[in-house]
Amino acid sequence: MAEVVTIGETMMIFQTTQVGNLEDFNAIQQKIGGAESNYSIGLARLGHSVKYMSRVGGDPFGKKILKTIRAEGVDVSEVKVIESARTGLLFKEQKYHHKMNIYYYRDESAASKMSIHDLPVDFFENVCYFHVTGITPAISDSCRELIFSAIQFAKESGAKIIFDPNLRFKLWSKEQAFQTLNKIVELSDYILAGEEEATFLTNEEEEQQMCKALSRGDASKVIILKRGERPSLIFENGRITEVPTQRVNTILDSVGAGDAFAAGFTHGLLLNKSLVESVNFGNYLGACVIQQYGDIEGLPTLNELDELIENKSNTDVLR
Repeated sequence: MAEVVTIGETMMIFQTTQVGNLEDFNAIQQKIGGAESNYSIGLARLGHSVKYMSRVGGDPFGKKILKTIRAEGVDVSEVKVIESARTGLLFKEQKYHHKMNIYYYRDESAASKMSIHDLPVDFFENVCYFHVTGITPAISDSCRELIFSAIQFAKESGAKIIFDPNLRFKLWSKEQAFQTLNKIVELSDYILAGEEEATFLTNEEEEQQMCKALSRGDASKVIILKRGERPSLIFENGRITEVPTQRVNTILDSVGAGDAFAAGFTHGLLLNKSLVESVNFGNYLGACVIQQYGDIEGLPTLNELDELIENKSNTDVLR
């Protein structure tokens, strides 16, 4: 049985390795990506058992996605093919070195058609953690209902909820995002938020106040605040602890860094490591991912991660 489960959408990603307007390039690379599958692959490469629930279309893109995730060792028994539907697409445009544009083509995609009726009765059997993002509830009403029902079933089964807000305003309104994501915050045990996400969800500007607001006064909740190059913050029992980030010399593609962080953090939890060690794992994985093009290409294996930590070497060596 899986230690960790997650539910989401994997898309076919198209991107170049050049900076400029997408319309000006003839050559474009084809990759796969999606917050929940990125996370699943990150954990699978570190030796953990992960089950991923999704839907793909009966097109070449869906076939490639299914083959790729299966080959990574993720349990895809709940990734179903809907022949009559299409697989979601995503285009990355590295407009400038400091700015990337994302274009979604995922309306009415196969994954958006998931509903509570698709959730197996034994999905959370012997599961330790249920990873939830703010993306899946944004892609359709039925997916939103699915996520809330799944959270309820997971908690009843004794699984802890790890929540990564993953704000995507191109998918829904700010009002919908605010209301829905704050409901998930209330139900979660671990909240992994970036500064902008925490500010949006709490209407607070000061970090301690953000963390307090996200904790809802519940001492058992753990808040992780990701702050880019600055140290990550752990808020537990009203106390804040700083964890230094892993610096890199070159950032090629920042998309997927948060998913990698979540995988590294969960890796630590599964090994019964301290929160500081778990955040450190997350920082290492995030640093690895941003040095390669694509959402999953830079995710390290367990041996690679152990070597990085043991040698305290610069993560650039994994490029």
